[in-house]
Amino acid sequence: MLDPRSRDLPVRIIVALQTLLAVICLSAGSRSAWAVSDERLTPIVRAVRGCSPAVVNIQGQKSVTNTADGGSRSSRQVNGMGTGVVIDSRGYILTNHHVVDGVRRINVTLDNGRTYVAKIIARDKKTDLAIIRIHTPSPLPVVRLGSSHDLMVGETVIAVGNAFGYEHTVTRGIISALHRNVQVNETQQYLDLIQTDASINPGNSGGPLLNIDGEMIGVNVAVRAGAQGIGFAIPLNKALEVATRLMSIERIDNHWHGMIPMAIDGPTGPITIGRIDRNSPAQKSGLKRGDLLEQIGSVKIRRNIDVERALLGRKTNERVAVRVRRDDEIVELEITVANRSSGVVRQSLQATDSVQQATWNTFGMRLEQASQSAMRATELPYKGGMQVTSVRPGSSAAKQGVQEGDILVKLHRWTVSSTKDMRYIVEHTDALARVGSVKFYIVRGEDTFFGHLAIAKSAAARR
Repeated sequence: MLDPRSRDLPVRIIVALQTLLAVICLSAGSRSAWAVSDERLTPIVRAVRGCSPAVVNIQGQKSVTNTADGGSRSSRQVNGMGTGVVIDSRGYILTNHHVVDGVRRINVTLDNGRTYVAKIIARDKKTDLAIIRIHTPSPLPVVRLGSSHDLMVGETVIAVGNAFGYEHTVTRGIISALHRNVQVNETQQYLDLIQTDASINPGNSGGPLLNIDGEMIGVNVAVRAGAQGIGFAIPLNKALEVATRLMSIERIDNHWHGMIPMAIDGPTGPITIGRIDRNSPAQKSGLKRGDLLEQIGSVKIRRNIDVERALLGRKTNERVAVRVRRDDEIVELEITVANRSSGVVRQSLQATDSVQQATWNTFGMRLEQASQSAMRATELPYKGGMQVTSVRPGSSAAKQGVQEGDILVKLHRWTVSSTKDMRYIVEHTDALARVGSVKFYIVRGEDTFFGHLAIAKSAAARR
């Protein structure tokens, strides 16, 4: 005899099958939410994912002064915004000077949504770059650095930033042109910029311009008012030169190491020691000119800025391990960080070539004789010159826009082609000071520029 419930058996089977099918479909649907196909995971997606943790959003209030037709002035508070990139895991961030200039409280928001108050470490109005810092409980992701020396017109680039306050906005485009000069206003001019049609809007300033590999190749800086699809970025190599000066241990910690690192075979290394000051910590450690720097402390040395990063924040007299390659052999050394104002350092400065020190004090430049190959590369009719190896922040040379790598060929009425020429000039500093300012000529690339250096009477005596 059949059980009466047997009539419901097919129905129960159908319901069970439907439930099982639904579960399978839901499982498949949930898998499709995270199982992204290779076609969707494009190089641009990968580039943005890799870079985003190192991009920060910057906000704060600043005062803006308005001048009425009658000449009266009034100020108002406006909300400023911009972007920055982490270049050191301890919270050092590269951004534009104009993003943080005049901001009373600089709020920095990380990719994870956490907000910190930043402090300005150093800035350079001329190049519109600044270093700020935040203190976080754990190390921060650092942006991958590329190079701007081999950029190609037409290659794909990606801009990431706080566009119009919309955090981590991503835009894509190409490099439209290279080596653009842009006059923003009467006081601000940018030289040698990257032009791109990737949308760069207010708030993008200070953010990274990436290549298709996700490497930073520029710092977004400006848009052309009234022009659609035209934006600009500071080439990374130029930005890092400035950042190296802004993050120098001499400037921030009042320490020194006494070596001049130089990149060979391109801006990404290897890094060799081009010069060592006498009686400096570098010389006392056993480092030699021509050594290839491999590592200082825990920092691998791939760029000049890495030397400063490795020694930044160290205590006076702290010993730091240094590894170099010398004659195809690895040499392990230790460098002891010294205080810049200590008596030992002052004595070593006096022992250093007096012409170098007088030039630094008087004109705000360190110079070394330009090689014949460097002079031939200019394709200009100069017999010789003195190449700028360093520019003192805030000096007359810095204010006139002199940069590392420039070649000084004439000062006042004297041609400059050797240390002997500079010795003669610094011996006549008092006479130059009575003039007030002197005209100078420099060679940059294949062009000659001129400016005026202000010289104070007390300059020669300053130490």
